Amino acid sequence: MADFSDLTLDVAKLRRDFPILDREVHGKPLIYLDNAATSQTPRQVIEVFDDYYGRYNANIHRGLHTLSDEATAAFEGTRETVRAFLNAADHREIVFTRGTTEAINLVANAWGRANLKAGDEVLISRLEHHSNIVPWQLLAGELGFTIKVIPVDERGVLDLAAYRDLFTERTRLVAVNHVSNAFGTVNPVAEMARVAHEHGARILIDGAQAAPHQAIDVQAIDADFYAFSGHKVYGPTGVGVLYGRAELLEAMPPWQGGGEMIKTVSLEVPTTFADIPHKFEAGTPAIAEVIALGRALRWVSAIGLPLIGAWEARLLEHATEGVQGIEGLRILGTAPDKAGVLSFVVDGAHSQDIGLLIDQLGVAIRTGHHCAQPLLSQFGLDATCRASFAAYNTPEEIDVFVEGLERVVGMLR
Repeated sequence: MADFSDLTLDVAKLRRDFPILDREVHGKPLIYLDNAATSQTPRQVIEVFDDYYGRYNANIHRGLHTLSDEATAAFEGTRETVRAFLNAADHREIVFTRGTTEAINLVANAWGRANLKAGDEVLISRLEHHSNIVPWQLLAGELGFTIKVIPVDERGVLDLAAYRDLFTERTRLVAVNHVSNAFGTVNPVAEMARVAHEHGARILIDGAQAAPHQAIDVQAIDADFYAFSGHKVYGPTGVGVLYGRAELLEAMPPWQGGGEMIKTVSLEVPTTFADIPHKFEAGTPAIAEVIALGRALRWVSAIGLPLIGAWEARLLEHATEGVQGIEGLRILGTAPDKAGVLSFVVDGAHSQDIGLLIDQLGVAIRTGHHCAQPLLSQFGLDATCRASFAAYNTPEEIDVFVEGLERVVGMLR
């Protein structure tokens, strides 16, 4: 079994930051293994909402009074926190969105409409979440460019040789995830960016599943765009980030119009727009959520993403060893050095039934297609079960999960 003794993560202390982990489900202690969908939130982040709404609730940027100044300082402070978290060169390269989905749609509608046309090519992979497929399909339907798919092998690993062969003089963009939400595959995004740039193409990276598990350096990756969501990295829902190179953001037209994203508005002459990043942040943003995101990222950084990633890797190893003894169980996604995601199916048992029954034992896992239908279809599946791990999970929880899963599978046979 996996050995945790050399890791210094104090999980018992860390778990005390999460009030929800004290609750019971169906009379059993909650074991939360659905972290790839949404991670739980530490009390330090929860307290941000009481503090903001109780002490300095005000709109930002446009006010001259004290509350507005305090809210603006906290909001823009998060922008610097995110810049450091991603090692971006400039805080102006950080745009706040509602999440990864909106960030990708922003790139599609601002950069894509300005730079793509009929006959061009966009490369995506079969590993993508629907949020990095559908925006490009919608735009391709309007503009007439071609979407080409990077193939995946039986382990869930991208075929890099095929990736290189897909490029032509018409390739304009690569849109690929950093870590697969369905299989946990960690893609070699720095190498993929190098190849894309050699061919004069841009690269957008969906980092929603990478941000909670590993340190990210957008300069080392050489990313043109990078997106992630707050609710997967111990923060609140409804907030996320788009990183974009300053020169790209400056050249892009706005996506949404309204307040805050303008310099001047006139009915007689053209409207002029704000400097980046505010050009892409129309209207009143999710102020408390952004401030809370900053708190979440500082919480994660204080623990250390390398330590979190190492802990989750041991949990994955422990879980993988445990479930392999269950008759008829097949693991999907066997890439080397994958993130803490365990997807599986069981012969003769429907994934939904497994999810419902194991919930009765207090264990929360995800079942379904995980917004990755093209990937699952390659394996002849329409659903899997997925257990995904976070810093607060323990080997003892994995043992309960494995024992419960074995019991549930026996009931369904």
